[in-house]
Parts: sequence; C-alpha cells; structure tokens
Amino acid sequence: MTELWAMTAAELAAGIAAGRFTSAEATQSALARMDAVNPAINAVVDPLHDDAMQAARAADAALRRGGPLGALHGVPVTVKINADYAGRATTNGVTAYAGLIAPEDGSVVQNLRVGGAVIIGRTNTPCYSMRGFTSNDLHGITRNPHDLSLTAGGSSGGAGSATAAGIGAMGHGNDIGGSVRHPAYCNAIYGLRPTAGVVPGYNPSQLAERLIVSQMAAVQGPHARSIEDIRLGMLAMMAPDPRDIWQTPDTGMFAPLAGHHPCRVALHATTDDSAVDPEVTAAIRLAGDMLADAGYEVVETTPPSFWEAMQFWLSALGNEMRAGLWPLMEQHGDWKMQHAVKVWFGDIPLIEDRDGFLRLYAQRSTMLRDWQLFLQRFPLVLTAVNWVKPMPNDHDVSPDLDPDWFRRVNAPLSGTPTLGLPGLTVPVGAAPGRPLGVQLIAARHGDRRLLQAGAVLERALGPCPPVTPRA
Repeated sequence: MTELWAMTAAELAAGIAAGRFTSAEATQSALARMDAVNPAINAVVDPLHDDAMQAARAADAALRRGGPLGALHGVPVTVKINADYAGRATTNGVTAYAGLIAPEDGSVVQNLRVGGAVIIGRTNTPCYSMRGFTSNDLHGITRNPHDLSLTAGGSSGGAGSATAAGIGAMGHGNDIGGSVRHPAYCNAIYGLRPTAGVVPGYNPSQLAERLIVSQMAAVQGPHARSIEDIRLGMLAMMAPDPRDIWQTPDTGMFAPLAGHHPCRVALHATTDDSAVDPEVTAAIRLAGDMLADAGYEVVETTPPSFWEAMQFWLSALGNEMRAGLWPLMEQHGDWKMQHAVKVWFGDIPLIEDRDGFLRLYAQRSTMLRDWQLFLQRFPLVLTAVNWVKPMPNDHDVSPDLDPDWFRRVNAPLSGTPTLGLPGLTVPVGAAPGRPLGVQLIAARHGDRRLLQAGAVLERALGPCPPVTPRA
C-alpha cells in the first residue's frame, strides 16, 4: 500500500472523504516524512506539528458532522514563509524580521484553511524573496532533493523542494519573476503561475503598500506532483478576499477537467538571444511530440521576444525597487541578496523623472498587445522555463558569473510576469537525479487551457512520485 505521505492531494482528499483513513493519520504521516527528510534539504523552516494535528482533528470532526468539504479537506500542505500566518513571524528570509509577527492570517493561509487544508509547515525563501536561489542568513540554504548540489530554485525554493520530497501534497509559492515556475523546474514537479489577480495575496503584516509594478506582476500559485492537485490547490487559494484590491471574479477556469480541446501550439525550442542547453531543447521538442500525438497542431515558430519582455521587467522592476525595496535590502539584506540584486539590476538605467517612468510603463501595452495577437493565432506557447538546466547552489553569486548571460537564460521565466500572463511548468525530460522541465504559456485567463495540455503531458509522462533526498 502507498504510504499516505506519498499520495497526491486528490488521493488524500478522496480517501479522507470516503473514510478510508483520517486527516489525522494523513497528517501524522506527512509530519513523520518531514521529520525524516527535511534535515537533508531544509525546505521547511517553521514546522507546525501541534497546529497541524489540531487542524487535522478538526477536519475529521467536521467530516463526522457531515458539513460541506473544501477542495483540500484534511490534506497536509505547506505555505511559504512570506505568507502571513496569525501569531507566527513572516520573516521573508530576513534576519531583521524574525520578530515580525502576523496579526492575522493573510489571504493564502485564510483560504487554505477555509478549503480544509492542514498546514504542516512554512517553507524557506531567499532574503526578501527576490532571488532564484533559496538561501539566507536567518534560515540557511534549501537543497534540491534530486541532487543536493543543485539549486532548489527560488524564490519559492522551499515549497518546490518540500513538495518534490513528499513533505505535504501541495506547496504554496508566489511568482513575480518566475518564483513558482523556476522551483518547479529545478525540482521536477508541476508549478502554476496563474493569471494575475486570480488568487488574492494580501498580508496584514506588510510594512507598506507594494508599488505598482509589484502589485500588477506578483501572483500566488501552487506546486504539486500532479495536474489535478494544481487544480485543487487553485480552487482552495482563489476564494474571494476583499482585502486584495486586484482579485478578479472566478470564471470557472478550475472546474473539473473533462478531456482536452486541442489547439495550435507555438513550439519555441531555441533562440538566438541566449545560450541554449541542448537538453532543454530536446525536452521542449519531446513535449511537442506528446501534444501532437494528442491532436494538438504543433508549429515551430517564434513568439514575441522574451528578451524584449525581460528587458522591460528589468527596467520597470529595477527602477521601482530603487524607490522602495532597494533601501530596505541595503539596510537589512544579507550579502547574497545584495550581490544578486546588483547582478539583476545594478547597471539598469536609472529613470529619475515621472514622465520617463510613465513612458516606460506605456511599453507594456504595446508588448501585451503583440502577445495577445500572437496568442489568438497560437493559444499555447511551448517553450523553456530557463534556457539552461538547473544551476548549482548560489550560482547567482558566483564571482565569475556573467550578468548578461544570466539575464538572457532567464528571459522565458522573468519576461512574462509584468504582462500578467499565466505559465505552467511540466517536468518533461526529467530523470531520477536530473530535474528538468518545459513551460506552457497562455493568454490571460487561459489557465484552464494550460491545465488541459498539462494533463495530456502528464498522461504521457506517468506519475511524479516523491523523491528521497540524494547526494
């Protein structure tokens, strides 16, 4: 019999609802798995054993009363440590915030609780959640269960590592420049960056309102080991929260999947804008063959420029950070965070006047229009998450790192967030100890199309079992 900790969220939810086992049993199993493997990977930095068992017993009691069940009723999950959990510190990987206690639950924790989920722990992130590599002076480094020498990704590296290792059936992350899709890629699991505004992400502990670029680009999304678990995670997390001013109404995107609707797919497997690893290209072409076998019309073509979108992301976010987050990073950030920010944004031209920034942000409309017209002809784009394989730990602070190379290989990952487009990581091309994957991109509110295509790839790939950490 499959261990409870190794089951998917869908299997756990169905088993708990049918009375084959209890949430308390599932939670005890998940906590035991966390205790066994977390020391090797340091994915969960705020374990919640007592809270989790209390929530699990409450879930079992609710089931006995016969009340309505949420999408994740009784299922053990993790949340990122930059999401407010009442009475716990929202550290965001910052030593100075070790005592920043959340006065109440933020949107993510509130909605997961309402959806019946049992939160077993909170996962690591880099300082200020602004690197693609998860380590910080407060909580230490998170390692990849596939290969401890590889990065677990970032900034939701703890969520990706925990989910891949079987610590919780689903992990919460957030994404402003790839922070859900990149850890999913590095840990060979599924990760969805939903359309901007679908999932609320308000945190009562936030020190000040985020500035406009971050407000429009940042999203909350799930990590999981199956597409169905991605769907269930979205159902739970997207409940309305009036505290979040950007949330849009549910349009039924995450109703149960019933087959798929083949469409034209733009296959983008190589580029002149960046170095490209042949294994990344091979994985994209393999995914294209899988979709073609399922009836999709796969056409190799070039979408609007990821590098152009990446340059916009760098300029818009970099200049916004100079007005807000940058001074905080200089005051409280660890040296890796400060170095990584210079790699990303250090030589980005400074925009000092109002008109210059407004003209810059007007470029977003032109780029998004180009993407919308392209996605009308090709409703899905199949491409890289990153043009190279998962990098070694802390590669972004290597003394010989070429910043231009680094920005270019990350363009498919970080180019789309400021446009609000959804993206899905699927672990095509991965093998034991060798994580890899591909990315599917759709138009805004095309999330359902992503999951349908993702399910086709999942059927061809087979199950995505948990990984026991390996050297």
